[in-house]
This record gives sequence, C-alpha cells and structure tokens, in this order.
Amino acid sequence: MKNLLYILLLFINCFIYSQSRIIVLPSDNFERVLDNAPEGSTIIFKPGIYKVNNLKIEKSVSLIGENYPVLQGNKKDEVLTIKANNVVIKGFEITDAGISYRQENAGIKIIDSHNCVVEDNILKNNFFGIYLSKSYNCVIKNNRLESSNKTETSSGNGIHLWYCKAVTIIGNTVKGHRDGIYFEFVMHSLIRDNYSKENLRYGLHFMFSDSCSYMNNTFENNGAGVAVMYTKNVTMRENKFINNWGAASFGVLLKDLTDCLIEKNYFEKNTNGLYLEGCSRITVQKNDFISNGWALKLMANSMNNFFFDNNFITNSFDVMTNSKNNFNDFSGNYWSRYNGFDLNKDGFGDVPFRPVKMFSVLVERQRSAMILMNSLFIELLNISENVVPSLTPVNLVDPKPRMKIYEKR
Repeated sequence: MKNLLYILLLFINCFIYSQSRIIVLPSDNFERVLDNAPEGSTIIFKPGIYKVNNLKIEKSVSLIGENYPVLQGNKKDEVLTIKANNVVIKGFEITDAGISYRQENAGIKIIDSHNCVVEDNILKNNFFGIYLSKSYNCVIKNNRLESSNKTETSSGNGIHLWYCKAVTIIGNTVKGHRDGIYFEFVMHSLIRDNYSKENLRYGLHFMFSDSCSYMNNTFENNGAGVAVMYTKNVTMRENKFINNWGAASFGVLLKDLTDCLIEKNYFEKNTNGLYLEGCSRITVQKNDFISNGWALKLMANSMNNFFFDNNFITNSFDVMTNSKNNFNDFSGNYWSRYNGFDLNKDGFGDVPFRPVKMFSVLVERQRSAMILMNSLFIELLNISENVVPSLTPVNLVDPKPRMKIYEKR
C-alpha cells in the first residue's frame, strides 16, 4: 500500500513538473503560449528567430533559450518588458530595441519588480541594453552587451539602474554604449567582475547612489573613463582603469563624495588617473598609478582626504592641485621620482617628498608649455621651487616616502 502511494505521488509530481515545462518553436505563437502558461512555468525556446513586438512579461516565469535563440525587436519599441517578480531570462540573443528618448527603450526592461535574474544573454544593437527601474534584489550576470552607435545622443546605456536597491551586477561585458554602467538613486548594490570598454562617454557613471561596492572591474578605453558624483559610503576595490585618454578623460572622476574607500586599484595610461573635486574623508590607499598624464588631481575644495601606501610610477605628473594650501594627508607612498636617501634603513626616505612640481602648475595654466617637458630649464625650475616654494603648496608633502614599491597583500 505504501509503495503504491509513493508511486502515485511520484506520478503526480512528474505530471506537475511536465506541465510547468513548456517547449516553444519559432513557428509557434509564443505570445499566446506565454499568456496561457501558469505561474512558475519554465518556457524553453528552441533555436531560431522570434519576431517580438514589445513582449510583456507580467507573471513569474522563466524564459530559457537553447543555443541562443534570437528575440528580434521591431526597431521601434522595447524587446522585453518585465513587470513581475521572480522572472528569469537566460540564454537569448536580444536585438533591435528602437531609439526613443521619451520611452528609453531597452532590450530588457524590468519595472517595479524584485528577485529577477537576467543571465547569460547576448544583447546587440539596442538603444538601452538592460534597464532596471524601481526594482530590487535582482541579478544581472554574465551578459554580453554591444552597440555600434557613433554619437552619445543616439545611444543609450548598457546596464542602466534608476531607483533600485540590492542589485548584483556580475561578470558582464559592455561595449559601444553611451555609458557602460549607469546608476542613479541606487543603494546597497554590488558591481563585480565586469568589463566595460570602448563606450562613448563613461565606462561607469553613477550619481546619488550610496553604499555600493565596485570590485574587480575593468574600465578600458572609454570616452571619459569613470565618473562618481554626489554619493557617500562607496567602496571601489581592485578595479582596473586603463587607457582612458582624451582632453577631458579620467580613470576616475570623484565629485562631491564623502566617506569612501578607493583601495588596491590599478590606474594606467589615463589622461587623469584620479580626480577629486569637492570630496572629503576619502581614503585612497594601496593603489598603483602607472604612466598616467596626471596621476592625481586634487582640487582646493577637497579636504580631509588620506593618501597612504600608493605607488606613483613614471607618471608625467604625480600630483596637481589648484591651491597653495593643503588640507589632506599624504604618507608612506612610493614615488618613482624620489631621489632621497634612507640612512636608518627603515624603508622610508629621510627627506620629505614634494609631489607637486612647478612645471605641472605652469602646464595647468598654459597647456602649450608641455613642449618644454623634460628640458633642462624645466628641471632647474622644479629644483628651485622645491627649495623655496612659490607656486606650489608648501605643506603638500609626503613625510615618509617609501624607498621601494609598496607590495600589496
């Protein structure tokens, strides 16, 4: 009797499971299938091309693609619009969301939803790639987003979040959009292991987005690098900012930030490695600044910031400021231009280092002076300024410059 009951329950479970898995072919009316599918269904899309006119998902379902079936938009509307919780979109190629400056059309848009997952998709030639609005506890993972628009006005952002909370963005590659990743009014979110390159404006751009963490991302060859504005309690750790060149380009631009940590990042070949304006209580430690134009630009309205254990190596200019005063702390950094000595062998130079050179001040005021760089005359000016400061801040010094590169643990 017990065995018969067990077999009956197993049969019922198998029946329910089979009912919750629905197979769709390109020849099927998949919109009708979605309308008739019960809550919690898994809908398997077989390979092929599916023409989509803003497919709306308003129930908790999982859409799974086999061998990347194509959901092709009409080049006027969105491709997928999600207005339900617990939705999964996985394994599709999603293309041709139309340009609309009023609707901000996206390949995938999630609105007022939670616990949604967008994973392992390819998004091509969409105005916006993945767009989340007023959503939380969502995961955007291992997607590849590419666009080929030539101007900022005709291109949306790759991954765009507005008024969201507790979102995880991990392992995505974003290329050719306006901003690779864009946050506005986002809280308690994690951005990790993403690669944002060749975007028209910023690889990462976020404003009014407190208490977020950015870890182990790479931002390379973007129009203006990374911009972080009007935010507090941000952690940026172990990221790479590489080859962001241009007249107004930065590895990272920080504007009006407080209580943030910039740690163990790698800045290489940027016009400006790190730029701080209106920032306070920012800890910048254990970072590498290598072969940048200006490694660090520190504006006069930035105060009570801390620069410890960083490596400044072969930058054209290590530090630039527009003030003759300094209200920030530098200590224990390695400067490749330091020529001091260490008589007591404690690993730190006995003579303080002044990282702001007179020539950097002249270049900031008159860019054409760059033609004199590396000349003997300029070197003599820097030496005389170091002895008797006149244009550079007297108290911006590193009292304990390292003799060797700081090895991060």
